[in-house]
Amino acid sequence: MSDSLTEQEQLKELAQARMPFGKYKGLRLVDLPEPYVVWFSRKGFPKGKLGDMLRIVYEIKVNGLEYLFKEL
Repeated sequence: MSDSLTEQEQLKELAQARMPFGKYKGLRLVDLPEPYVVWFSRKGFPKGKLGDMLRIVYEIKVNGLEYLFKEL
């Protein structure tokens, strides 16, 4: 995610981002099932911004930080 955005803006951007392909196409990244995100972590995240966002979602889910998105 862009370094020029504040942390709050980055969280908002992540909260609105949607999966662009596959079984969960159109679902918000933060709403992806944890096993699916864990699968990506094992198989390899996509390159680019989507991969960066999925890595963050992975860390949020495995560390129980989903509450960060409740106010967004």
